[in-house]
Amino acid sequence: MNLIASAKRGIVTEEMKTVARQEGVTEDFVRRGIAEGHIVIPISPYREVKICGIGEGLHTKVNASIGTSTDIADIEMEVKKARMAERAGADTLMELSTGGDLVEIRKRVVEATALSVGSVPLYQAFIEAARKDGAVVHMREDDLFRITAEQAKAGTNFMAIHTGINFVTLDRLKNQGRHGGLVSRGGAFMTAWMLHNQKENPLYSEFEYLLEIMKEHEVTLSMGNGMRAGAVHDATDRAQIQELLINAELADRSHAAGVQTIVEGPGHIPIDEIEANVILQKRVTNGKPFYMLGPLVTDIAPGYDDRVAAIGAALSSSYGADFICYVTPSEHLALPTPEEVFEGVISSRIAAHVGDMVKLGKREADQEMGHARRDLDWERQFAVAINPERARAIRKERMPADADTCTMCGDYCALKIVNRYFKF
Repeated sequence: MNLIASAKRGIVTEEMKTVARQEGVTEDFVRRGIAEGHIVIPISPYREVKICGIGEGLHTKVNASIGTSTDIADIEMEVKKARMAERAGADTLMELSTGGDLVEIRKRVVEATALSVGSVPLYQAFIEAARKDGAVVHMREDDLFRITAEQAKAGTNFMAIHTGINFVTLDRLKNQGRHGGLVSRGGAFMTAWMLHNQKENPLYSEFEYLLEIMKEHEVTLSMGNGMRAGAVHDATDRAQIQELLINAELADRSHAAGVQTIVEGPGHIPIDEIEANVILQKRVTNGKPFYMLGPLVTDIAPGYDDRVAAIGAALSSSYGADFICYVTPSEHLALPTPEEVFEGVISSRIAAHVGDMVKLGKREADQEMGHARRDLDWERQFAVAINPERARAIRKERMPADADTCTMCGDYCALKIVNRYFKF
């Protein structure tokens, strides 16, 4: 019996109990959330995964995406990235390779981590078509569904699937146009295939068949955002909203069929539109878990896009987004290094925490840090820090003459001076 069926029958599974303990909520809260489609717990019948609850009333989770490209296809580097992402505290991982031996890369990444690993089966289907037949537009529909099942059996237990792209969506895109073009690889692949073949997206037209595969292999369906904006001037446009509306309707069908479902959100959004996007997404999807891609709040900071996305992610989380896809400093420039993967995860974890301070009222860690700083208790400060290793290393490099203080203030440490006279 799958999680949704169990939840609807009032059965609390071990996975639900684990999430309840992690989150400090009741087991029945988690069960009801799954039954109503507001919470998902990605699991797999093919491998043990670190249990992670995503959705309403739970801490905001962070996903790290890795994967090769046609220019750089180094399996060992991708394995290192997977381990770096887990070490940095990512909650899930997505393997999105487009270069090299796609099956072997995914196998090695899945073996390297205990995290839930996501994928985009559409990538492999289109790339295999390009390699065999010379162009992505020659992709065979049966291959797309076959590869989806194969990836599930290989242990990828949540999948971004571009269900909301159909001819109505493409009409909206064509009629309005775009300042930043179409930046989703999955969206571009599927759009090209549909227009060349003059056929409907099989992930939309054969949605019931897709759900059979998802349910058989206990895959969590993440409804892809192929029409996401790649520039802030395209945020919240007609193509994006059209795709969202389609995905919202399909998400209800998915949950009714017993498939856990997440709905993905747009990529580049100015800060004054973030709240509207979160409210709209939550409202039209009946409260399904919202996976926010970024969002990037300005387009002029290449090399610092992890910080740009952290601003957007913090706001998104505070307004109700449940799941954040990290961005690395090399976004828009190059394939990220393992070190940049680590930095991207840390930036997004900070953003998720900042959002949870508002959304969940979770401020105990910040209070603990305030007390530790007041008391000049350095070990407590390191213990509470989001990256204790870096905090400890910076202090060690520039140790002060007075071990109670830091080299910012030295002899004139405000806390040390006032602590002689007050007991706070």
